Amino acid sequence: MGASVITFGVLGPLAVHRDGQPVELPAAMLRRLLAALLSRANQPISADRLADTLWEGNPPATARKTLQVYVHRLRSALGDPARVSHGPGGYRIAATAAELDSLAFTDLLGQARTSRRAGDDHAAAKLFEQALALWRAEPYADLPADALLTDEVGRLSDEHLRAREESLGLRLDLGGHAEAGPELAALAAAHPYRESLLALLMLAHYRAGRRAEALEVFRAARARLAEELGIDAGAALRRVHAAVLRDDPRLDRLTVSELDTLAESAPAGPGGTVPAQLPADTPVFSGRTAELARLAGLLPADRAAGLTTVVISAISGTAGVGKTTLAVHWAHRVAERFPDGQLYLNLRGYDPDGTAMGPAEAVRSLLDAFAVPPERIPATLDGSLGLYRSLLAGKRVLVVLDNVRDAEHVRRLLPGSPTCLVLVTSRDQLPALVATEGARPLTLGLLDDAEARELLSRRIGADRAAAEPEAVARLLRMCGGLPLALAVVAARAAISAEVPLAELAERLHAEGAGLDAFTGWDAATDVRAVFSWSYRALSAPAARMFRLLGLHPGPDLAVPAAASLAGAPLAAAQAALDELERAHLVTEHVPGRYQCHDLLHLYAAELAQEDEPEPERLAALGRLLDHYLHTARRADLRLEAVRQPLPVDDPAEGTLVDDPGDAAAAVRWFTAEHACLVAAVNRAAAAGWDRRAWQLSWQLTTYLDRRGHWSDLITVLTAALGATARLGDRPAQAHLHRHVARTQVRLGRHSDALASFHAALEQYRAVGDHAGQGHTHHNLGVALEMQGDTEQALHHTEQALALYTTAGYLPGQARALNGIGWYRGLAGDHRAALEHCHRALALFTELGDRNGQAHTLDSLGYAHAQLGDHAQAIACYEQTLALYLDFGDRFGEAETNAHLGDSHHAVGNAQAAAYWTRALEIFEELGHAEAATVREKLRRPGG
Repeated sequence: MGASVITFGVLGPLAVHRDGQPVELPAAMLRRLLAALLSRANQPISADRLADTLWEGNPPATARKTLQVYVHRLRSALGDPARVSHGPGGYRIAATAAELDSLAFTDLLGQARTSRRAGDDHAAAKLFEQALALWRAEPYADLPADALLTDEVGRLSDEHLRAREESLGLRLDLGGHAEAGPELAALAAAHPYRESLLALLMLAHYRAGRRAEALEVFRAARARLAEELGIDAGAALRRVHAAVLRDDPRLDRLTVSELDTLAESAPAGPGGTVPAQLPADTPVFSGRTAELARLAGLLPADRAAGLTTVVISAISGTAGVGKTTLAVHWAHRVAERFPDGQLYLNLRGYDPDGTAMGPAEAVRSLLDAFAVPPERIPATLDGSLGLYRSLLAGKRVLVVLDNVRDAEHVRRLLPGSPTCLVLVTSRDQLPALVATEGARPLTLGLLDDAEARELLSRRIGADRAAAEPEAVARLLRMCGGLPLALAVVAARAAISAEVPLAELAERLHAEGAGLDAFTGWDAATDVRAVFSWSYRALSAPAARMFRLLGLHPGPDLAVPAAASLAGAPLAAAQAALDELERAHLVTEHVPGRYQCHDLLHLYAAELAQEDEPEPERLAALGRLLDHYLHTARRADLRLEAVRQPLPVDDPAEGTLVDDPGDAAAAVRWFTAEHACLVAAVNRAAAAGWDRRAWQLSWQLTTYLDRRGHWSDLITVLTAALGATARLGDRPAQAHLHRHVARTQVRLGRHSDALASFHAALEQYRAVGDHAGQGHTHHNLGVALEMQGDTEQALHHTEQALALYTTAGYLPGQARALNGIGWYRGLAGDHRAALEHCHRALALFTELGDRNGQAHTLDSLGYAHAQLGDHAQAIACYEQTLALYLDFGDRFGEAETNAHLGDSHHAVGNAQAAAYWTRALEIFEELGHAEAATVREKLRRPGG
């Protein structure tokens, strides 16, 4: 008997047939898995991406195991185990054009276009008809949208519309305008802004002798485009209209391909709303008339019109010249023309400590602006960037990317939608961005005398400026048209209202010395003089605080960090920062957090080097690092209470240590201090404080891992590895290598992870740490299972058990036994699974590890269910549920209710619906993808 013939239909509701008979896939997750694989037929999809797709970006901890189970069930349902294979790139389903209708559709379209190019229009028309006849409805019509399906449905739908248009155009070329007209009218009504369709409809009407109807198509289209989009009809439509008006005889001879050459795309219309993130506009903006006019030229003169191609403006200039001020001011002026939102992001490209914002952090911030839940953000950078561009697609969004280092720093963050406008600011002229992305360069120079005078007068008061014109002129010469210098001078003049401007000018002139970044300038543009003048007017505590801020490695700091840096009480630190803010030497950019402009930070660092003795500098930096280390240690314990605390030295005297009250407060603290903590690790390592460097890195691992900041986690762990190597601390190196490997697995860098795991094993062996070796083999097992290698996963977990046993480490033995049981179960040896899991359960019970008991009871329930012993499976699941309810694990509660529903359903028990209903309620509350699976079960007969 020959092999069965399997066919798949996705051009409509998902359908599977074997030898012409329907194949039922009642489980929603199996249907979603099959759909995901078919959307990339003959291409591998990684297990991570499949898990993200099935669970909508929030896979449970058991996702890898569950995915393997689903794949096994799918293979069984298809009756063709080789149909779904696994390789280095992930899971892959094999299909030909004879087996999958979407491939057949694409293949027939290719044949049709080839025939048309060869001049055989009749054959092409038949092939188009065959291709279009394959469509039953919208692709994957009965499945929820996800990242994979959304892309594929969009691609297929676009190709379908294009094919319909080509087919109708071909019928016009073959003289079938009478029968093509009604179908064209219906299609044009469904796509009223597709001008190429409207042009075809006008041609069909004209050739059918309905000239008035052809003109009405144009009139209605033009009115609709003007009213709804604020634009005129495109060139192709206007030319067809003109030809109809003059009864151009060529209209009877034109081919559709000739009309296509006249077509133009209409801009996409507005979509939904997004946050308005622009910083506050300055109330005293002055000058920049020419630059504002050039920026205004980026947009159509008609204020209702949208963009038809993505526009990028690169505003460059030296630090302090007002790039951000100009960009933000103009962005506010045109914000109403971008009703779908305005995004702002400071990329910190010229951060003095080199801690520029990388693409992973940047795109995470942009996705946060859209309120994308963390669990729905793809794990990979490419996936996150794709989601960001998808969110902007077709929307009128203004994006301000501030303080960019170079073209590479910003290129990946550019939206792809032609409806967006991007403002980029940088000290670099960004020639590569101009050359490759078509950015419009705008170099911002110094203010001219009139603009600078207006700015200073508006800040200090027109009457005061008019009363001392010579002093104002002198101040302007000293500031040299640099807006930042002008702002500092104006602030000091406004604060010292009783001091004549002439006296202030004299003081400023007496301090001239020039920052290194401006050594090419004369004394009239001496920015250091401006800064020193403002600095020397500070009180002693504020002046010391300003100097010490130059030692801080991060982009901003909170008051407790400032207090630790100065070794001062919290109230005294707050008072010093308030004084600095009044003098415009720092800015409270968000409540409770302060930052310096780059130039001011450089100046503060110079002062610290010159005026603070080295012991004082080292003590201040040590207190700052101790603040971060000890606060992070307490916050980490709030997140992971069972984690063994890392022994650390007592904090230096004068260090202020925060204690977040609970896990939520700990997450808030880590989130606010994220960039500062990463910078602090790097500064500690660079300063030779290796012990602090690696210990601080260790405290960040839980937060960075849980929040998905794996690139930053690699950064701090790498710095920590260097520090422990210099210390010769091999146990610490072993732990760090293992954490690096686990993070590399998260990032999909499996070959790198393998090398790191082996490095960890080497170090653990060198120090005779059997438990550490066990941890590593156990982690290796999980990594290999993620790659689909259950056999090797089992092998390493068995090694882990042996090593845990040698070390006498019972928690590890319990985890390994449960892992072995699970892998045995996946291999179909459910009796062996029960044996190992029972041993694990006994150990977890002895240890009082209730979380371990819950996970193991779940494994036991699965094994019993696979053996058909549903009564025992129910008993295990009920114990699991009780434990999850006791310690408040909401996801575990939902998952176990679902399992209980399955087992009760298997024995015909009507209680199944109640368990499924409870599971559905929780999954929906959590916004979890598994809700769809449970909902499908409840819809089944008897559900």
